[in-house]
Amino acid sequence: MDRPSRVRVSGPLAPYAAGFREDLARRGYSPWTATAHLQLMEHVSRWLVLERLGPGGLTTAAAQRFLLDRRASGQVRLLSVRGLAPLLGYLRGLGVVPDAAQVAADGPLERLLAAFADYLISERGLSESTVCYYRSVSRRFLSPWRRPDGVAFEDLTAAEVRGFVLDERRQRSVGSVKNSVTALRALLRFAYLRRYTDTPLDAAAPAAAWWRGGSMPQVLRAEHLVRLLGSCDRRTAVGCRDYAILVVLSRLGLRACEVVALTVDDVDWRAGEILVSGKGARRERLPLPVDVGEALADYCRRGRDRGGCRRLFLSVRAPYAGLSPSAANKVVARACEHAGLAPVGAHRLRHSAAAAMRRAGAPLVEIGQVLRHQHPATTARYGKVDAIELAVLARPWPGAA
Repeated sequence: MDRPSRVRVSGPLAPYAAGFREDLARRGYSPWTATAHLQLMEHVSRWLVLERLGPGGLTTAAAQRFLLDRRASGQVRLLSVRGLAPLLGYLRGLGVVPDAAQVAADGPLERLLAAFADYLISERGLSESTVCYYRSVSRRFLSPWRRPDGVAFEDLTAAEVRGFVLDERRQRSVGSVKNSVTALRALLRFAYLRRYTDTPLDAAAPAAAWWRGGSMPQVLRAEHLVRLLGSCDRRTAVGCRDYAILVVLSRLGLRACEVVALTVDDVDWRAGEILVSGKGARRERLPLPVDVGEALADYCRRGRDRGGCRRLFLSVRAPYAGLSPSAANKVVARACEHAGLAPVGAHRLRHSAAAAMRRAGAPLVEIGQVLRHQHPATTARYGKVDAIELAVLARPWPGAA
């Protein structure tokens, strides 16, 4: 295969070929893969000429048509939207190609949801992941009321709001329904404040009955955690990264979104501290235990690409970019599979970290500080996980030996 520098792009995308070549190299693509993407760019440019389109005509729909034509022409590589992603992402970054989200927001429902998301970020200060969840719930609720000219808020009544919550309860857990009700109330308050409706319906969403102390935190046993950490092959880049992620999750009790948000600048090696960006845009410092620091240092030396991305945990294949929260959960699930354990999520390790601190004698106040809980009642549930301590409080059963 030719070198990237030998691929010549003609047509409407020619002015952007040199910059795209540099972008591929900066993001860590090998020369062989970069050549394939530049050849794809050349094919797209020729296709735009045949379709009598300029670079701005490469919309999502046009990209789908191009991929159909590319498959029909007998090509065998880069035949999916994922294969086009590096090129489209580069052109969108330059403002040459319209952003997919802007195109999707053309409908009245999507415009409403975009305004709702902007309200949640600018006025409520919610995180990106929370806003994404609120939009998902709102889309489910409003889809039946979508009309060509907008959303029929005038047809909504308290009965419809209660009916939606009851439908959610039939399909989801109590905790999930609680989150859905919170999102729904936020949407209805927004609709009333912005005059989409003259009726304040947020109070019509019934609360999901749930006793805070009714469930026990699910934790990993100490021997299972040892097997989980030992399942990582630390001779490889993937193993170094996964081990570091598991140690951070199990020792510091970070959430998955907090782990993947860490940057190399958040680790203060001299002070022995790590800066965590948590819920509500809070940034708090935690002490860096020796084993956590050693795992991070080993990953940075042997498993982390030294590219321009400042995120701490990166993908091991180009493009080198920060991991997503779902990727962190997949790291835990993959380690469980290698260790022969039932799959669990990253949050189970947060519970396990709290249980380990409690077994070591740490008071609940200190556990709450490490986990960065806002309310003591949230931490109090971990007072129930130590069966040995609780056995002292249990009275013997009448007539038992």
